[in-house]
Amino acid sequence: MDDWLTEFIAEQGLPASFELTFEEVCRPLADRAVDWRADFGRTALIGLCGAQGSGKSTVAAATVQYLNRNGLNAVAVSLDDFYLGGEARGWLARQVHRLLQVRGPPGTHDVALACAVLDHLRMPEPTPLPAFEKATDERAPKRRWRTFEGPADVVILEGWCVGARPEPPERLKDPVNTMERREDPTGAWRGYANRQLAEGYQALFGRLDRLVLLQAPGFEVVKGWRGEQEAKLRARGGGGMTDSEVGRFVQHYERLTRWILEEMPARADWVVPLKPDRTPIPLTP
Repeated sequence: MDDWLTEFIAEQGLPASFELTFEEVCRPLADRAVDWRADFGRTALIGLCGAQGSGKSTVAAATVQYLNRNGLNAVAVSLDDFYLGGEARGWLARQVHRLLQVRGPPGTHDVALACAVLDHLRMPEPTPLPAFEKATDERAPKRRWRTFEGPADVVILEGWCVGARPEPPERLKDPVNTMERREDPTGAWRGYANRQLAEGYQALFGRLDRLVLLQAPGFEVVKGWRGEQEAKLRARGGGGMTDSEVGRFVQHYERLTRWILEEMPARADWVVPLKPDRTPIPLTP
C-alpha cells in the first residue's frame, strides 16, 4: 500500500477495511475520471451520490488525492458547503413550512452559488470554494474559504442527493414515516422539496458529465451509519446528536433516499453496491 494512503487512513481515523474501498472504488473511479477527462477534452464533472454515512466524502477525498498525486488537477466539492444558513432557512420555515428549518433536503441549498462554482472551476483562474460551518449553522466568512487554482481536470461533487430526480406526484400522497404523518399531514413540505428538486437542482445536476452511486443495501442501515458519525463527534468533544435525535433527523432524508435507491441505479454511470459495514461488494468495474 502506498505510504500516502497509509497516512490518509491514519489522518482520517479510518478502519483498515478502507484499503478495500480504495482498491474497489477510489482507484477505479480515478481511472474512469482520467478516461472521461481525455474523452471530453475538458474538465470532467462527476457526481458522487450516497446516503448519509455511506462514506462518499471520504471516497471523494481519497480519489482526488490519488488523482493529484498522479498529475491531474482535481478537486472535491461537497453539496453540504452550499447549505442556506440558519437565518435563511428560518425565513423559509416561517413562509413555507417549519420543517425547512432543518438543513439537508432539497430547498435548503444555495443552488445558484453551486452552479456558479462548478462553472468557474473550468476556468484558468482561482476559484473560491464556499465552506459551511455546522457549528454556527452559517456559511463561513469568505476570508476562510479555500481557493482552487483552475482549470480543474476533474471535479467531484459529492452529496446525499446529488443527481436525484423528483418523485412522481402520486408518490407524495402518503407519508413514509412518523415525522411526515405528524408534521407534514398536508404534504406541503415534501411537495415544496420535490418542486425545488425538479427546478433549480436539475440545473445543477445537469452540469454533471457522469454520475456514480454508492448504493446502500437499504434505507434501514442509514440510521446506524449516521449514528456512528455522531458518536465519533461526541467522542472528539465536537457535539454530536444522540441516538434518539439521529432517529428523528434521518426521517427528513428517508423519502428521497428510498427513491434514489429505487430509481437511480438504472441510469447511473457506475453503481457501487455497499455492504452494511460500508465496504463495497467486489465487482468488475
